Parts: sequence; C-alpha cells; structure tokens
Amino acid sequence: MTSQDIQQHIQSVKLALQRSQLTQANASIQQLLSQQLTQAQQVDVLYLAAVTSRLTGQHQEARSHIDTLLSLRPDHGRAYQELAYNYEALNQSQDAATAFFNATHFNPALVSSWKKLLVIYQHHNDKAAQQLAESQLAYLHSLPSPILGAYDLMYEKQLSTAEQVCRRFLSQHKHHPEAMMLLAEIGVQLKVYSDAEFLLESCCELYPENERAGAAYQGLLSKLGKFPKAVEVARRRLANAPNNNAIKGSLAHALVGVGQLDEAIDIYHSVLEENPDRPSMWVSLGHALKAKGDTNDAIVAYETAAKHNKSFGDAYWSLANTKTYTFSDEMLAQMELQLQASNTQLEDAIHLCFALGKGFEDRAQASKSFEYYCRGNSLKKRTLPFDIARTEAALEAQAEACDEALMNEFSGCDAPDPIFIVGLPRAGSTLLEQILASHSMVDGTMELHDILSIASSLSNKKKAYPYNLADLTDEECIALGEQYLSQTQAYRQNAPFFIDKMPNNFVHIGLIKRILPNAKIIDARRNPMDCCFSGFKQLFGEGQEFSYSLTDIGRYYRAYEKLMDHWHAVLPDFILTVQHEDVLHDLEGQVRHILAFCGLPFEPECLSFYQTKRVIKTPSSEQVRQPIYKTGMQQWKPFEAYLEDLKAIVGE
Repeated sequence: MTSQDIQQHIQSVKLALQRSQLTQANASIQQLLSQQLTQAQQVDVLYLAAVTSRLTGQHQEARSHIDTLLSLRPDHGRAYQELAYNYEALNQSQDAATAFFNATHFNPALVSSWKKLLVIYQHHNDKAAQQLAESQLAYLHSLPSPILGAYDLMYEKQLSTAEQVCRRFLSQHKHHPEAMMLLAEIGVQLKVYSDAEFLLESCCELYPENERAGAAYQGLLSKLGKFPKAVEVARRRLANAPNNNAIKGSLAHALVGVGQLDEAIDIYHSVLEENPDRPSMWVSLGHALKAKGDTNDAIVAYETAAKHNKSFGDAYWSLANTKTYTFSDEMLAQMELQLQASNTQLEDAIHLCFALGKGFEDRAQASKSFEYYCRGNSLKKRTLPFDIARTEAALEAQAEACDEALMNEFSGCDAPDPIFIVGLPRAGSTLLEQILASHSMVDGTMELHDILSIASSLSNKKKAYPYNLADLTDEECIALGEQYLSQTQAYRQNAPFFIDKMPNNFVHIGLIKRILPNAKIIDARRNPMDCCFSGFKQLFGEGQEFSYSLTDIGRYYRAYEKLMDHWHAVLPDFILTVQHEDVLHDLEGQVRHILAFCGLPFEPECLSFYQTKRVIKTPSSEQVRQPIYKTGMQQWKPFEAYLEDLKAIVGE
C-alpha cells in the first residue's frame, strides 16, 4: 500500500466503527497491521485495533494493542482511556480508575474520562478530587464544540489539524479568548514562541479578569526566561485573587527566576504553613533554598515532599540532583517498589529512574545504575519530538549562513558588557561563571533566554534565520543589541560587565557577533566522554532534548564541535576555549588567562570562588560552592563497558 492508501484504509476503519461494522473494521485493521507503517500510522492503527477488540469482547487482545501503542507513545491519553474501558469490562475497578486518571493527565479534554473519575471520587467521598473533576467538566462543557475538538487533537499531537480548526474558528469569532489561548498553546508546542506570547499578551489585555489567560501568559513568560515580566503578571493576578495559593506559588517561582529568593522562600513557607500537603510546593521551596546555598534546608524540603507523597518522583530526583545526597537502603527499596507499582505516573517513573541511577552509581553498582539511567532516558525520549538529523542540519545552516565575509562586517551595539559562556551542558560552565562572578567588575546572572528569544523572533521573518542575518541593517543590529541589554538589565547589579551562561548560545554566535560585536565569548569544554555521559545521567528541567540517547548526544557533540571550529575560523579573536581539566589542574593560570581575555585585572577573589554568595540554579550549584576537586574527572570509566557506541562517536 502507498501512504495514501494506508490513510484511506484508516479513514474507512473509523467510518466502519461509527457504523458499528465491527467485522469490516477488524478485517481492514488486520490488513493494515501487515503493512510497513510509519510510527504515526502505527499509533493510529493500534488505537483503532484496541477499540475494535474491546467492542468485540477481546479484552486481552485490546490490552496487547494498547501496550504496544504506549511503548511508542507513552503520553497517548486516548489509549489510557481505552485501557480503562477494558479494565471496567473486566471488573478491575482500581486499575480502571488509574487508567482514567492517566487519560486525563495526558489529555485533559477527555470528557468521558472526567465523568468516570467524578463518579469514582463521589463514591470515595474525595471532596478535593471531586471539586477538580467538576470544575474541569464545567470548563470543557463551556467550550464551543470546535475548540473542544481542537484541544483533543492538540493533546493527541495532531497539531496541524488542531491549528487549522482553531484558525477557522477565530476567523468567524475574532478574539474569542479560549480560541486565542488554544492557538497560543499550539504555538508553544510548535516552538513558535513569539506568536504565542503575542496571542496571550493580547488575550490578557482584552480580558484582564480571565485567570486562565493570565496563568497561561505567566507560564509562557517563565518558560522563555522572561522572569521580570512574569513577576509583573503574577502580582497583577494576585491582586485580583489575593487568597489564591496557586498564584502565590507561581509568583514565588517567578521571583526565584529574578533572584529574589528571600521573598520567594517567605511565600512558599506561608502557603505551606496553611496547607502542608503540597509536595510539589515543598520541592519548589527546596529549589529556592538550594539556589540560595541552603542545601541542608533544601534536603529537608525534598524529604518532606517525599513523605507527603511517596510516589512523587520529583522529590527523589531533587534529592539526587543535589549531587551530595546519599540515599539510604530503605529509600532505594522504596523507590524501586514505587517504580514497579501499576499506578505510577510516567513523569514520576522518569524521575525515579534517574534518582535510582544516581543512587546505585554512588554505591559503585555500575550495571544496575546504568540500567536505570537507560530506562529513564528511554522513557523521557519517547515523550519528546527530537530529531538529531534536523538539529545537525540547523547547526550546519549556521556555518553556511555566517561566512567570513558576513562576520567581518562591523555592526550592532558597541557595548562591551556581556560575557557569554557557551558549550554543552555539564561541561564546566557553572564553574567558569562562578569564577568570573567573583570578580568585582562582573555580575553573575543565570542561563538567560534572551539571545534564544531574539533568534526565535528572527525565525518568523520571510527569509529564514540564520540566512536573514545578512539582510539586517546597521540600525536593526544596533536595536537588537540594545534590546538584549535592556531585557537583561533586571538580572544585573551595578558591575560594568555581566555573564550570560546559556550554553545553547553557541548556536547563535553569528547573531551575537552581528548585534553585540564587542561581547566576549568563552567556550567551556570538557573531556567528551565525561561531558556526554554526564549529560546522559542528567534529567534536565527543560530543553537539552539531545541528551536522552547516547547516540544522539554523541552526534550532537560532534555537530557542536564542528560548528565551534567554524566560529573559531571566521572569528579568531572573538572566542576563548577553556578546557575544564586545565582549570582543575592549573586554577590560577587559567583564571589569569580568562580574565586577560575579558580585559579584566586579576583579583585573588576569583581563586576563592567557592566563597562567593550568589544565586546558582544549575545542577552544579553545590560543586562550585566547594574548592576545586578532581573527583568529577573520568566518571564515565566505571561504565566504559556500556559506552562503546558513544566512544566510537566522540572518542576519549
């Protein structure tokens, strides 16, 4: 069958099911299952096969189809709903309840699953859960039918069709708030962030009392690292609902983003004193305390979260991610038991796997540790639409567009303020930032999103980014440079220079050169095996989607290395490469070299960087609050037997 034939057969199965022609539907499905299908087609066919099997009373066969489907798409909400129907037919009420919950978790637009859950919550007299279900059902029933359908399509990853439905509705109902919010959410999933931000900002201006719009707008601002604006929106939301603890928590999160930790911590404490049974907020409090350097208090907060909800994987991973915490035998056993439980959520399972990987690594049980790391990465990767070939092509496009002639053109804002630290995550960039931030003339900030945001805005132009960099006028380059400095001002103190430690900025060095020609760029490097394997062991809060496969991370490292070679060739005096191992072996020599590159006088405080008090939000926060140590070197060696494929890609 051709791809078109397959799609026609899929449509015919859907039509047959609508008409209750189960024999015909089953015959078509068997024919489809014998074809070479794309993954998306497999998912569609397996779902239809599961429905058909259930309707014909073949419940074990239906579950088999669902198991295969979920191995391909573990976030498929309708598959969980179908699984729940099968459990119901088999009188397995507890398993049905769990499956219905999973269905609404991955697809909150499933009215039928919410109705089932409401009955379950009423039966168990669970007032809080009942109120949540009633609220969600009321909201879904309030939506126009096309928008409800588009939400369902979006949650099932049919983004193009969802967008078409939404735009068609908006053409007839201009400025409909729910349609605007939905289109913005689709934009976020498609990573068209500037359009999504404009839609939500407009929605909030048109409907300032709409709490859903405010929450969505603030959430996107935080996602994009625009924390000063997020704080502003959160305070406005809180003024409208001063007793809303959820808004208080979101304000605290935004305050952490701008480094106002004391106020954030006070807010978390006040909410938790009133309602301590909030494990996610205990974790958020822990993150704020950790960023401040209060590691012991952060650990207490994480442990409290785990006590309130023993299945809450983020609590265990947060403990592991301190890099200093040692799990007890009892806690490891508890995590393994929870991971095996049938009602453990996918997100919790991912967190638990990474925490167990770290726990058994600390016990020098490499085989068991690697097993959990692989399991966690595999689960995480299946939830992401990452394509390494597309990423490699994007990096090659940067080198093609930013040739030597373009890079030799002088344009942009001539301010020398920014010092960019770029590279791969887990390459030692936090240590370099802490060293530089210990200098009296340098402000430390965090991983700022502003260059990525400017690149995203340029991507929406008629000529594709980065090829349109050559078309920018001097005035446009100056304006973009000034925009960057203005947006980042909120993260600075009074020093003449500041650090932007977003590692992914290495992709956009051509853009940086065009708009900020006097900036300094430091490329943080580390032994490729140490760097790549350390990334593989890390569950990132967001982004770094290449890191959840050893093959992907190896290819990404090579693509990064190739692009950096290009930047060095066309910008020979613009970038300083600093090898992490050189810093560990010769701290003072490397510090003097870095400061000289930045045009800064030597200050001995840079050697005692671990005494500098500042907000640090990266996984390396605890390491850089200690003097130089070399135990992080060659951490991949105990796992060498499992890393031959990675070694073949990047070498040692």
